[in-house]
Amino acid sequence: MTSKSLHHTAPKAPGIRQTMSDLHTWAGLLCGWLLYAMFLTGTVSYFKEEISQYMRPEVRHPAQTPDPAEAAQRIAGQLAQMAPGSSLWSMRLPDERHPTVSSFWRLPPGGGKGGRGFDEATFDASSGRTIAGRDTVGGEFFYRFHFQFHYMPVRWGRWLAGFCAMFMLVAIVSGVITHKKIFTDFFTFRWGKGQRSWLDAHNALSVFGLPFHLMITYTGLVTLMALYMPWGEQAVYKTPAQRQELTAETSPTVQPVKPTGQATPLAPIDAMVRQGQERWGQYNVSRVIIANPGDAAARVSVVRGEAGRVSMSPQYMVFDGVSGQLLQSKDTVGPAAETRGVMYALHLGRFGDMPMRWLYFIVSLAGTAMVGTGLVMWTVKRRQKLGNPARPHFGFSLVERLNIASIAGLSVAVTGFLWGNRLLPLGMAERAAWEVHVFFAIWALTLLHAMLRPARRAWVEQLWAAAALLALLPFASAALTDRPMWASLARGDWVFAGLEIMLWLLAGLHAYLAVRTARYPSKHRAVPARAVGAPPALQPGAPMAEEGAR
Repeated sequence: MTSKSLHHTAPKAPGIRQTMSDLHTWAGLLCGWLLYAMFLTGTVSYFKEEISQYMRPEVRHPAQTPDPAEAAQRIAGQLAQMAPGSSLWSMRLPDERHPTVSSFWRLPPGGGKGGRGFDEATFDASSGRTIAGRDTVGGEFFYRFHFQFHYMPVRWGRWLAGFCAMFMLVAIVSGVITHKKIFTDFFTFRWGKGQRSWLDAHNALSVFGLPFHLMITYTGLVTLMALYMPWGEQAVYKTPAQRQELTAETSPTVQPVKPTGQATPLAPIDAMVRQGQERWGQYNVSRVIIANPGDAAARVSVVRGEAGRVSMSPQYMVFDGVSGQLLQSKDTVGPAAETRGVMYALHLGRFGDMPMRWLYFIVSLAGTAMVGTGLVMWTVKRRQKLGNPARPHFGFSLVERLNIASIAGLSVAVTGFLWGNRLLPLGMAERAAWEVHVFFAIWALTLLHAMLRPARRAWVEQLWAAAALLALLPFASAALTDRPMWASLARGDWVFAGLEIMLWLLAGLHAYLAVRTARYPSKHRAVPARAVGAPPALQPGAPMAEEGAR
């Protein structure tokens, strides 16, 4: 016996790729369900204005967008009657995507409703009349949910979203290091090969939008960097004057001026807005903010829109509200604020036109699918290692059920949210809140359904449920509103018609996935990997095959 045989060979330490693979797997799994929801709702948010229009079918939109200057003057006159004692008015002016005027104003002390210090209304930009549409949160719900969730304090929700985004960033970087042939694999897809097919799909979706996924994750963290890392700001900006200077660098503001108490009419607002139009474009004035309206110390801020520039840094003009004289023109910010503004704009994607929004939507949808395929691949890869696939251990079963509810169930819940908008009574108290309650109630039911049903059947049933709800919604909308698809097509209303066509396309996608999932096991029958007496030739080669016995 040699001396070498007396010593056991030391186990080989895992290499960098194996280490990164483990990090990629667990970073993606532990936050994967929330990341999928964040990606999907963030993707939908690129068309939140169109979704909001669809959820207010009573609000008619003109064929031609009203002139913002005329609309500002008209609504200022309405606010003078509706909020005469207010110290602040704010108007979002009409543009091609948002042809109405959304306004809010500060209520006088003691005039709040339910503890609120503000009130709001939506106005017809052409007539100035208030619009009495159904109470709905619209597409704003998806936008807010994707970075602050719901049913929790806003700060907690944003911290949780940042935690998940950091895990996503780790998963992206470790995934690139892990897959040495990731770019080669982008051009390789082996259909019907079980785990290999899932990995190919995951790789292709990852590489397809890799720069976008990296950008959208990092810029998402940057947008809330003051919340996550406030210490530098707190160390530098200590006095109220310094903090006011910081605010002026990051958002359009009207410098606070103490009211005189002397009643003085406002100068023509439309003339001030036209100066902004001459500088930025007719429909690129986004907002008018009026401080101390009707007072001798009134100030009017005209804010530039987001179109045509890849930056969210504030640009605005401040006027004397009595004389109409231009007092300040804010055209530039410091390098740090401009860097933040560029990253913020890249994340939101509002600088582009319709083709750019569709590009954002498609690549972000691929990111959603990337997260979803990664979650599914975790179970596919481990199923073939189970001792008894018919009775998996608790951890595997939990992940599998959470996958079903998080992926297929979320599609059912999102569509159920739109159904709630059509079915809830128009005069219902807290109607907008109940639309959100419907969303979460349906989502919770999909989790319960996934827990109670065999996994494969739960996948199929929830995918079919999503397909049916998506396909039938345009018919329900035609029956419950006066804006059926054929009427929208006849009027050239492509917001309504286009959204309902997209619902049918998504219904077809979910139906296709349901059919593929239902047929898959019957084509790959196999014996469990650790079946007693099973020879190697009969070991299962296709993951998920055991699902056919369920």
